[in-house]
Amino acid sequence: MSVRYNVREAEAKWQKIWADRESFKATEDKSRPKYYVMSMFPYPSGRIHMGHVRNYTLSDVVARYKRAQGFNVLHPMGWDAFGLPAENAARDRKIHPAKWTHDNIKNMRAELVRMGLAIDWSREFATCDPSYYKHQQKLFLDFLKGGLAYRKESWVNWDPVDHTVLANEQVIEGRGWRSGAVVEKRKLSQWFFKITAYADALLDALATLDRWPDKVRLMQENWIGKSAGAKLTFKLTGRPDGVEIFTTRPDTLFGASFIALSPNHPLALELAKSDTRLAGFIAECNRAGTSEAAIETAEKLGYDTGLKAEHIFKTGAPLPVYVANFVLMEYGTGAIFGCPAHDQRDLDFARKYKLPVIPVVLPPDGDAKTFAVGDEAYTGPGTIYNSGFLDGLSVEEAKKRAIAEIEKLKSGKGTVLFRLRDWGISRQRYWGCPIPVIHCEKCGVVPVPEKDLPVELPDDVTFDKPGNPLENHPTWKNVNCPACGKTARRETDTCDTFVDSSWYFARYCSARNEQKPVERPQVDYWLPVDQYVGGVEHAILHLLYARFFTRGMKASGWLGIDEPFTGLFTQGMVTHESYKDEQGQWLYPEEIRKNPDGSAVHIETGRPITLGRSETMSKSKKNVVDPGKIIESYGADTARLFMLSDSPPERDLEWTDAGVDGAWRYINRLWNMVATVLPQFKNTNSDLGEVAATRRKQIHRTIAQVTENVERFHFNKAVANIRELTNGLEDLHAEEPGSALVLREGLETISKLIGPMLPHIAQEMWETLGHKTMLVDEVWPKADAALLIDDTAVLAVQVNGKLRATVTLPRGVAAKEAEQAALADANVQRAIDGKNVRKIIVVPDKIINIVAA
Repeated sequence: MSVRYNVREAEAKWQKIWADRESFKATEDKSRPKYYVMSMFPYPSGRIHMGHVRNYTLSDVVARYKRAQGFNVLHPMGWDAFGLPAENAARDRKIHPAKWTHDNIKNMRAELVRMGLAIDWSREFATCDPSYYKHQQKLFLDFLKGGLAYRKESWVNWDPVDHTVLANEQVIEGRGWRSGAVVEKRKLSQWFFKITAYADALLDALATLDRWPDKVRLMQENWIGKSAGAKLTFKLTGRPDGVEIFTTRPDTLFGASFIALSPNHPLALELAKSDTRLAGFIAECNRAGTSEAAIETAEKLGYDTGLKAEHIFKTGAPLPVYVANFVLMEYGTGAIFGCPAHDQRDLDFARKYKLPVIPVVLPPDGDAKTFAVGDEAYTGPGTIYNSGFLDGLSVEEAKKRAIAEIEKLKSGKGTVLFRLRDWGISRQRYWGCPIPVIHCEKCGVVPVPEKDLPVELPDDVTFDKPGNPLENHPTWKNVNCPACGKTARRETDTCDTFVDSSWYFARYCSARNEQKPVERPQVDYWLPVDQYVGGVEHAILHLLYARFFTRGMKASGWLGIDEPFTGLFTQGMVTHESYKDEQGQWLYPEEIRKNPDGSAVHIETGRPITLGRSETMSKSKKNVVDPGKIIESYGADTARLFMLSDSPPERDLEWTDAGVDGAWRYINRLWNMVATVLPQFKNTNSDLGEVAATRRKQIHRTIAQVTENVERFHFNKAVANIRELTNGLEDLHAEEPGSALVLREGLETISKLIGPMLPHIAQEMWETLGHKTMLVDEVWPKADAALLIDDTAVLAVQVNGKLRATVTLPRGVAAKEAEQAALADANVQRAIDGKNVRKIIVVPDKIINIVAA
C-alpha cells in the first residue's frame, strides 16, 4: 500500500531547519577550496517567474553539489532594484518607488525561500539601498580620479517616452529597450566610463575564458569590433579643411564615387546653419531609428551639400559630398567614402542618386572586360583592377600597398579602430544611483567629498511632471560648493542601472562592510566567481560592463583580478503554448480547457480557442504559469525536477502540465519506496543473489554517470540516470538474498544524488532511512571502481561480413567457447544454412567472424 508524500509539511519543515541552522552561511576558510557560484540577480518586479525558477535551480544544483564535494561554497542573492519600472509604478499607483520596490523584494524573497535554495541570505542587499550605492559612488569618484570617468557633450540616444538617455546597447532595432519608443538623437552633456581604455585587453582576454559559451565570446568580440585599416583626409575643393575618414578597405579607393557624412558630423552641422533644407534633413534623420539594424533596413537617403572632395589617388576626379542617413557618427570618424561596387549600402545609395559604380575587385572567375555589378555588390575575394598602381594585387596585398602610398602622400596613416564606444552612464531619472559631483560656476565639476557619501535620493519627489524628478525638485539640487563654499548645483543625472550590476558580485564578498566597497582579504579569497548562471540576453550589456568594471576596480586598488567570471553558463528560456479567443485576445492557460482530440475551448464561454505555438513565457501573451501556484500544489521539488529533467539546460524548455504531473509522480514513487517498500524487505543476508548483485553494480555505475553529468551541466542526463536506477531497484524482490541491503544502499545513494536537485524529498528520505545527520553535510558518494567493471561482454557475430547476431559471454572467455556460442545461435545457423564453416576469427570481447561457403 503506497503512502502519499506530504509535500507541504516536509518542505516547510526543512526550509525552517536550514534557516535556523544557517546551513548555507559562508565564511572564509583557507583549509578548504572555495567555490563561488551565483545566478544573475533579479529585478524585484513583485513575483518570480518560471525563468527565475530555472535559473536559480541550476545554480542551486551546482552550489549543493560542490558543497558535497568538499568545497567551501558561497551562493549569494540580492536585488537589482533601481530602474524605470519603479518610477512608472510610482506614477501609475501613487506610491513611492522605494515602498513599491521593498514590498516586491519581500514577496519575491519569500517565494525564493519556498524554492529551497541553498543561499547565504546574510549577504543579501538591494542596489537601491544607500548602504550599497554609497560604495558605488565611492567607486565612481575613484574612476573619476583615475581618468576612467569623464563628462563631455555628445550625441546621445534619447527615449522620448522614458525621457532618458540610452546606451547604444539599449537601443533595440531603433527603439528603447524598455519603452519600445522610436529613439531620437540629441546632444547633451553626459557622464561616460572610459571602457575603450581596455578595448584591447577586453578583446584579448576572451581567449582565456574557455569556460564561457563560444557564442557569448563571439558576440563580445563582434561588439568590441577591432578593425585594421587607414585613417585618411580628403581635401575639400575651395575650403581649407578636409574630411577625415576611417576605412578598412583602402584597397577599393579607386572605386570611390562619393563622400558621405553622418547627419551629426561637425561639417554637416556647420553647413546646416546656413541651409534650412539640410537642417530639416538632419532633423528627420535624428527622428529615425538609430540602431545599425534599423539603418541597415531603412531606405538610404542623402543630401548633396554641393561640396567636392579631391580624390586621394586620382587627380581631376572630384567626389560629391553628401550627408547620408546610413552613416553612424559613433563609428570611425562619422564619415565614409562610398565604393558602390563592393558595399551594398553604398550601392543602394549610388543607384538612388545615379552615382558611378566602378568595380575594382575582380572575382576569381571574372573577366575584366565583361564583369559588372548589378543590384548586388561584390564583397568576395579577388584581384584588384581598374586601380592604377594596385592592379594585379590581392585584396590583402592591395590594402598594405594603398596604406603605404597614403602615408607617402602624407594624406593619412594605417591605424586600428574599435567599434566599441565609451559607456554613457547618465540617465535623466530619479530612481537610480546619484552621480556624486557638484557643478560650480567658479570651480567647475567638483567631486562630492567622501565624508558626505552617500548622496541620498530625496524622499519627497513628485512624478506629475515629465522629465527628471531630481531636476524638478525645488531644493535637493541646490548645495554649496565643497571647494569654494559658493552656491552650486548637484548633478541631477543618475547612473545607468547596469552600473549597479557591474560590481555586485564583488560586494557579496564583504556585504556588511560599512566603510569600504570591498575588503581585500574577502575578495581575494572568493573572487573570481567560479560559476555564473544567467541569460544569454546579457552577453554584451551586463557581462562586458562587469569585465570593464573589474579592471577599473583593479586599477583603483580594490581587486587583484582582471576577469570576474571564470565560468559562465547561459540557460535557455522557458516556453509555453499560447492561446487566443475568437476576437484575437490572448488567454491565460488557466482560462482554457483541452479536449481529448487536442482542441481547446474557453472555460467560461465554451467557445473554441486558437492554439498558438510554444513561445517564451511573457505577460503580454499571457502564456505564463505562476510558480507560486505550482509550488503550492506540487511543491518546490516538483518544479525543480521538471526544470532539470525535460531538456538540456542550455536549450529552451517547454512547460507542460503532463511534465509536471510526471515529476510529481516520480517524487511519490521515491517516497513510497522508502516509506512502504523498504520496510517489507527483511532479508539482510550479505550474500547477494543474482539480481541484487546486478543492481548493486547499477548503483555504482549511476554514481559515476551522475557525477560526470553534473560536472558537465548535463542535468537532464543525470536525472535520467537516477530514474533508471529507480526502475532497476524496483526489480528487487524481498525474498532474494541481500535484497534489503542493496535496496537500502540504492535509496541512500539516490538520496545523496538527488540532494542538489530535489533537496526536500532527499532530506526527508534520508531521515526516514534512519539517519540523524543533515544531508547537506554529507559528502558526495563515490563509485566503487571494482563494481564499474562489467563481467560480461556483448560480442557481434558476423557471417561472411554481415552482422547476424550478438552473444553475451563472460569477459575473457576462451575462443573455443565463443565459437560454440556463436554457432549455437539460431540466426547464425540460418545464415550458414548448411554451408561449410571454413574459418572462425574471434576478437576477444568484441567480435566473432564466421567464414562459410
